[in-house]
Amino acid sequence: MQLEVREAGDVTVLDLSGKLTGGDGDELLRTTVDRLLAAGRGRILLNLAQVPYMDSAGIGEIMSTHGRVAGAGGAVKLLNPHKRVYDVLHIVKLHSILATFHDEAAALASFD
Repeated sequence: MQLEVREAGDVTVLDLSGKLTGGDGDELLRTTVDRLLAAGRGRILLNLAQVPYMDSAGIGEIMSTHGRVAGAGGAVKLLNPHKRVYDVLHIVKLHSILATFHDEAAALASFD
């Protein structure tokens, strides 16, 4: 998996691409979020548009990310999950915990 970080005002957008699976993918997300939290950046939008698949480790890392960020007073939201990924999120009930958007402007505005 690859990850690009960009800032949109006070929200950090993480553009993920590739499979979010155990090993490199979940570790990369974890270390990036930890760096952001250490820098005081707790509003995080995970752009999943280029993530065609995630396994249980990927789901676990998204849940862990949500917990760490919420514990620091921030928020994590999801953007543009593929249907397959959204279906997995729905099965494990993550869609009821994390707000999911299909429009970036709406997602960014929801942090206000």
